[in-house]
Amino acid sequence: MKLHVTVKGQGYPILCLHGHPGSGHSLSVFTDHLSKGFLTLSPDLRGYGNSRYKKQFEMRDHLVDLKELLDDYNMDQCLLLGWSLGGILALELILKYPEKFTGLILIASAAKPYGNHPKVSNQELVYAGIAGILNYLKPGWQWNIDTFGKKSLFRYLIGQQTSLAYEYLAKYGVKAYLQTSQSANQALSNALKARYSRLEELEKIEIPCLVLAGSEDRHITAQSSEETANNLRNSHYICYPNHAHLFPWEIPDKVLKDIDQWLIQQSIIDN
Repeated sequence: MKLHVTVKGQGYPILCLHGHPGSGHSLSVFTDHLSKGFLTLSPDLRGYGNSRYKKQFEMRDHLVDLKELLDDYNMDQCLLLGWSLGGILALELILKYPEKFTGLILIASAAKPYGNHPKVSNQELVYAGIAGILNYLKPGWQWNIDTFGKKSLFRYLIGQQTSLAYEYLAKYGVKAYLQTSQSANQALSNALKARYSRLEELEKIEIPCLVLAGSEDRHITAQSSEETANNLRNSHYICYPNHAHLFPWEIPDKVLKDIDQWLIQQSIIDN
């Protein structure tokens, strides 16, 4: 299917892949910055955002869609950036089409993703709903964060519970959640039940890779991200202490600075 794509900037292309739930728009924390020196393409994956798709599909269908996107834009080579599920798809693309990619930035993701999320209580569910609604109406409201957010599911997504992270959540997270289809939920659930792992194949990847993780990530643990980095032949690993799965929304300046520095070291951008 033809994916809805947000295109920014010009120059060497970076294909940016969002997580679950998510959309290309939710990657603005990266694309707003990177598009100053690159051409960024951030598609809504099948069943997400404005890439509407209600029929059942499998995870490998994402790869077909993304290959068609690369062909449509005549991209012989590009960089890849993937956050969470997007990172898993990025690894799959590299393994399937290694000649097309010159570098990988892996955000809160892993080739063998595993989590340590505790059992969710009814109170956490209720508080998440209240905190989400109030935050959408008044983004980053500290009273809401202290009263409901810190006692809700958001405490497992946002390590430091900062107003900035909640502002990103209100601007990008709510809409992305509402636009994620049931078929997308099912496709991911099926893949996780199959105990997805590509660890043994990572040695085939020769391009430079930057792997970023949050130490308090309960969804895809920092340990699984580090395990991925250790199995890649050419990788640099950074773990941000006291931050969780949404750490790019918690400390965007730090994350973007580290990405820029890595790009400079790889001679991908000028210092």
